[in-house]
Amino acid sequence: MNISKRLIHRLKNTLYLLISALFMTGCMVGPDFVRPQPPAVSRYTHEKEAQKTVTAAGETQRFEIGEKIAGDWWLLFKSEELDAVVRKAVEGNPSLQAAVWTMKQSRDNLRAGYGVFFPQVDGNFGVSREKFSPAQFGGGNFIKSSTFDLYTLAGTVSYTLDIFGGQRRQVESLAAQAQYEEQTARAAYLTLVGNVVNAAIAASAYRAEIAATRRIIAFQKNQVDITQSQAEGGTVPYSNVLAVRTQLEATRASLPPLQNNLSQSEHLLTALLGKLPQEWTPPKLDLAQISLPAQIPVTLPCELVRSRPDILAAEAQLHSASANIGTATAALLPNLTLSGNIGQNSTNITNLFETSAGFWSLAANAAAPIFHGGTLWFERRAAIDAYKTSLYNYRQVVVSAFQQVANYLRALEFDAQALKANADSLATATENLKLVSANYGAGIANYLQLLSADTQYQQAKMGFIEARALRLQDTAALFTALGGVSWSPPRE
Repeated sequence: MNISKRLIHRLKNTLYLLISALFMTGCMVGPDFVRPQPPAVSRYTHEKEAQKTVTAAGETQRFEIGEKIAGDWWLLFKSEELDAVVRKAVEGNPSLQAAVWTMKQSRDNLRAGYGVFFPQVDGNFGVSREKFSPAQFGGGNFIKSSTFDLYTLAGTVSYTLDIFGGQRRQVESLAAQAQYEEQTARAAYLTLVGNVVNAAIAASAYRAEIAATRRIIAFQKNQVDITQSQAEGGTVPYSNVLAVRTQLEATRASLPPLQNNLSQSEHLLTALLGKLPQEWTPPKLDLAQISLPAQIPVTLPCELVRSRPDILAAEAQLHSASANIGTATAALLPNLTLSGNIGQNSTNITNLFETSAGFWSLAANAAAPIFHGGTLWFERRAAIDAYKTSLYNYRQVVVSAFQQVANYLRALEFDAQALKANADSLATATENLKLVSANYGAGIANYLQLLSADTQYQQAKMGFIEARALRLQDTAALFTALGGVSWSPPRE
């Protein structure tokens, strides 16, 4: 019992000595990270930003400068089916799940890194068969060698004093890497939502074009019948029938490419949900039922760099690179390690806990690099170079982000103008086709006039559908560019 108390007393003293070293931390070498300042600009474009777009197809969009974007911004399109698809994609997309697990891995690496702040305690028990030779210790030949079993039970404690903060810089770098992976996961989420909304709108646009094309085909079939009757009555030559029929077949030929585009859009949407084509049937979203958001919140430039995930991820990489300079600098300086060893050994396991079987040691070890052929020095130089690289990468990410926002802000203005022109063109083409068709049926207009009116209407109809879909897609792209995301990856 007394032996056990002595062992415990020795171990406590050793632990107290090493734990007290936790508070003997010195300065941290290397630069302390400072977040880059936001760009000193008040808008995204060189010209004054518009407050609203022109009214097109009865819809106007207003830009609310300085307002924050809702995390579930896709709800502004007022489509329950679109909302359901987005939520299924967030639940099942493999790339997003992979990003989440990568983030969790980085957090576990950070937790593992915190272990350097605590004493490293290990225990071991060993059994060996040995032969003792007195000659190893200067003994004469008259002393006989012996063979014996040795039982050893020991515990070791060690702690490296972080005098210059190298270990703290390593943990700081791990924390920055964990932040990088979290922001990367948020960026993956934002990209996924944007892609789902874009694919859903594209599919609905192709579906609308297919429906419009089929209506045109039905109309042209009626024109063929009229022309056939006129030819049989001898009022027009048979060549008119061939000309109108050629127009019909040309319209029919435009249908398969649209159907192919729709199929590919639906397959893309299915893949974004993490499903196989056989496992899920995309909903039949109607383009006319997808509302255009009227109010467009526009994040201020100074807030964009503090909210957009890819910018925050680049900032985290910059932070990690800054901490690595401190780690490389600390490697050039001396380090001090404290260690303790306590245990029992005996040639007979029944005597392992006797007083005479005990041993212990305390040690302090100071080590300093003297000559490494320039390795440590240039590793520090390389760390500085990596920081400069990360700094310029960060700036490029910011520049690209501002470019995207500027592009889509202007795109919405031009989209509205294009849609207005297409709407006016469609209205004119529709009226003209009705008039020419009536005149053609009455024998007043010729088939060339009819074909011209037919072609103009078809082009105007397709142009209107494409213009409206593009306006919706660019609106979604602007929300994505402005970093509209409130989603946070799960903590555990």
